Amino acid sequence: MSPALADVLDRLHVVALPMRVRFRGITTRELALLDGPAGWGEFGAFTEYDHPEAAHWLAAALDSAYRPAPPARRDRIAINATVPAVPAAQVPEMLARFPGAGTAKVKVAEPGQTLADDVARVDAVRALIPAVRVDANGAWTVAQAVEAAAALTASGPLEYLEQPCGSIEELAEVRRRVDVPIAADESIRKAGDPLAVVRAGAADIAVLKVAPLGGISALLKIAAQIDIPVVISSALDSAVGIGIGLAAAAALPQLHHACGLGTGRLFAEDVAEPVTPVDGYLPVAPATPDPARLQALTAEPRRRQWWIDRVRACYPMVSWVP
Repeated sequence: MSPALADVLDRLHVVALPMRVRFRGITTRELALLDGPAGWGEFGAFTEYDHPEAAHWLAAALDSAYRPAPPARRDRIAINATVPAVPAAQVPEMLARFPGAGTAKVKVAEPGQTLADDVARVDAVRALIPAVRVDANGAWTVAQAVEAAAALTASGPLEYLEQPCGSIEELAEVRRRVDVPIAADESIRKAGDPLAVVRAGAADIAVLKVAPLGGISALLKIAAQIDIPVVISSALDSAVGIGIGLAAAAALPQLHHACGLGTGRLFAEDVAEPVTPVDGYLPVAPATPDPARLQALTAEPRRRQWWIDRVRACYPMVSWVP
């Protein structure tokens, strides 16, 4: 039986987390946390998402708040540094927040920036971190992606190119035309059929995120049906969501790549004390919000009501599997 809506709303905490740098076009991350009987859950669907898409994120919050985490197969997870679309001169400052990281994920294809800006940023990262991956969030055409792959590998290799184009057909075409491995993110988490990208031979790596896939339980079912390596990544999660992502990564039968679970370093303030990576790894452990931080970061009443209304709208769309 699904948890009662009244119980869910009674456990809701809406917070606004200030960010150190603009990321995904925002400088404040709003989300709702659930203090559930099995642990904390996080509902952080981005504000522009419609209710059917956001319902998957609510399902993930309920999954973590009302179900125990799966058994862990490892007690620490390698994470990648995350570099937003900052000028190349700011790269050392960004990387300093990820001590010991051996892999960096660099945002590229930012609106208003050029391929030369991307190359300069990637080269600045490459000078400090041995393994570099880039994420275009589906912003390029096939021709632009092929051009970018050549430019971004002129001074060194890329571990992979994440979501260079929007459609599965475009990903498959880019994969045929470049030597860089292709990773799929949006083509999995935003798809009606998350396995279609694998069947189409459009990706070498699957980037899976707990929240948009509906929770750890749903993610692990998808991962079990994918015959390519999996990377667990965050969706700009709070410390609670990062802890949930670590639990998902820890439960995978195999994990060959660093995971994108270091994005908590992008927040100026979070609901729990940030955990500093050791040798590029984060320990697998749930995050419990600090009551004083929860209170200090509480969203203004108007925004809290917006999130309550959103939970009410999404709740009937959640498919709860006992």
